[in-house]
Amino acid sequence: MDTKAGTIVVGVDDSESSHNALRWAVDQAVAERRDLTLVHTIDAVTPAYMDTALVSPHEAAAALRAAGQRVLTRARTHVERIAPDLEVHEVLGLADPREALIELSQEAASLVLGSRGMGKLPRLLLGSVGVAVVRHAACPVVIHRPWNPGSVRNGIIVGADASADSLAVLEFAYRQASLRDLPLTVLHCFWDVQAAMGVAPVVAEPPVDLETERMLLSESMAGLSEKYPEVGVHTEMARGLPQDALVHLGERMNLIVVGAHQSGRVSRMLFGTVAISVVEHAACPVAVVPLAAG
Repeated sequence: MDTKAGTIVVGVDDSESSHNALRWAVDQAVAERRDLTLVHTIDAVTPAYMDTALVSPHEAAAALRAAGQRVLTRARTHVERIAPDLEVHEVLGLADPREALIELSQEAASLVLGSRGMGKLPRLLLGSVGVAVVRHAACPVVIHRPWNPGSVRNGIIVGADASADSLAVLEFAYRQASLRDLPLTVLHCFWDVQAAMGVAPVVAEPPVDLETERMLLSESMAGLSEKYPEVGVHTEMARGLPQDALVHLGERMNLIVVGAHQSGRVSRMLFGTVAISVVEHAACPVAVVPLAAG
């Protein structure tokens, strides 16, 4: 499944969440001066497939492709209406959407997907596609969560620490803040007895032994602050689980940025859990940045 390298790839399927993701992807493509790739896939569990199950394979394939092309055409028409100068590509496939999107991530600048919100079936769909893509994509993945665009928003929040791994996540967050002219909050969580007892995360007054953590975090941000001097940056030290703190503080943000390791059993348990939990519970779009194997 081929498309032009370096594009913003967005999955479209005519749902409201897909429409929201498409609008976000268009803004991103314009901001980054990149092309946009519209992707629609149909596999054996979709309603369109079931509608054609009683006809010949040839007729079924033709009907599926025609239905898929109509979805892509409607998406292209919408893009042309809001960003007429944006170059748009299309990918239509009869394939598992997880496999198709993960394959496209090898050449994409980023992937953008909608989130179908709450309820048993919607959460299952998020788990089967969005979670798989978040765990295995080779590029950053943005899941557009349901949100109230009329609410006052305070910019971008990124979960980070002073490790080398967090640099890629910080870089992505700084760049998005710069592109969208938004302030950036860098959140570092620490574990303590209150977290172990299940106390809700709160912004903490750090004790003396956290001063070193704060200093190391500032040092890790120094190069990026020089690279993006236009970005206003604020740091928060929070007590508790990082996913809880990100979701809580992200309620008034435009975007949450978090990292996820792509392989390694321990990494999947620790970092994968944080990313997936944020994706499933956030009240704003979430960008998941892939990190090296751990």
